[in-house]
Amino acid sequence: MAIRHIVLFQLAAADDSVRAAHAAEAKRRLEGLVGVVPGLESLTVSSNAAFHGTNYDIVLDSVFPDVAALEAYQVHPAHVEVADYIGTIRSARAGIDIEI
Repeated sequence: MAIRHIVLFQLAAADDSVRAAHAAEAKRRLEGLVGVVPGLESLTVSSNAAFHGTNYDIVLDSVFPDVAALEAYQVHPAHVEVADYIGTIRSARAGIDIEI
């Protein structure tokens, strides 16, 4: 059974233009993992469109063929590098993995 991996990030920057730049860079880096990390079937990153300050700022929506592929993604060096960057710009993270 395939796995949808969804992660929400609240960005730490108080300034709107800095937060937008961080969101764009996170999107660029995360979407750059497609074709690099084996088993990553799809990945999109979208920014929040309403209720700023209440909602999370960006969402990652990705699909893997199974939990083993998701686990391999978590430790893949390219993902670790991106996750390290996001760790420097986020204040909160929430995630869920669902069968699809």
